[in-house]
Amino acid sequence: MLKKYLSIFLAALVALLVALPAKAVCPVCTIAVGACVGLARWLKIDDTISGLWIGGLVVSMIVWTLSWFNTKKWRFWGREVLVVVFYYASIIIPFYYKDFIGHPLNKCGGVDKLLLGMIVGSAGFLAGMIIHHFLKKYHSGRVYFPFQKVILPLIPLMILSAVFYFITKN
Repeated sequence: MLKKYLSIFLAALVALLVALPAKAVCPVCTIAVGACVGLARWLKIDDTISGLWIGGLVVSMIVWTLSWFNTKKWRFWGREVLVVVFYYASIIIPFYYKDFIGHPLNKCGGVDKLLLGMIVGSAGFLAGMIIHHFLKKYHSGRVYFPFQKVILPLIPLMILSAVFYFITKN
């Protein structure tokens, strides 16, 4: 069972590492993701949806940390891998040992709901960041609309939340 979770985690890790480099995400976006995680738990929303927002928060923190390393000029071999592994391990390991991940009845398609949500949410948030930087690059370094940097990473999480809501509702 642990081998299955490890392989899913490693697949997500590889996906993050081969993705295009992204620039820092603003603090408002990170706070919005964190607030939505707390709200989802309080409202007893399904773990896949909570996982989406946790995954988005983790990606945001990874990008923030790497950006901070750049401002401090801390460049060393493997820092991206180290930061990614550190943040995901700091979330997944406590969840596993506290039985938030691994419960046999908390699965969607054979994968733990929280872990599935984290993987899909990480990919969605990263896709939104990449879209923002792509649009900004081809618009002479300017955004198309106010708060584009905040809104574009959150849109995939909102869409995926709606999709998983309809998939998991009883």
